[in-house]
Amino acid sequence: MSRWVRFILAILLGIIAGLLYGWQFNPVKYVNTTPDSLGVDYKTDYVLMVSEVYTTEADLDLAARRLALLGGASPQESVNQAILFAESHGYTDADVSTMRKLLADLQLYRPAVGDAAP
Repeated sequence: MSRWVRFILAILLGIIAGLLYGWQFNPVKYVNTTPDSLGVDYKTDYVLMVSEVYTTEADLDLAARRLALLGGASPQESVNQAILFAESHGYTDADVSTMRKLLADLQLYRPAVGDAAP
């Protein structure tokens, strides 16, 4: 067996051993993560889910608290960013419309005194 074949076999065995160790013996464990750690695509999906629940529950305080879990920006800004992402990535018109309805209601939203929502 030539040196190149042995070299390539050693590299392949190292890759296989590393993947096996990382996937089977010591996989990553996520504990106590929050929605603010999500990527923009998953944040958009989260905003869409909050919007869909809001259409059935009609509880704006609860929707604002759920959106506050995205961290950083205000709930209105989180929904606006989600709408922009959804429009540029082929979400259905119904989904975008649902998020726009929530955004319109949030723009008129004033939290109750002592409410934890922003």
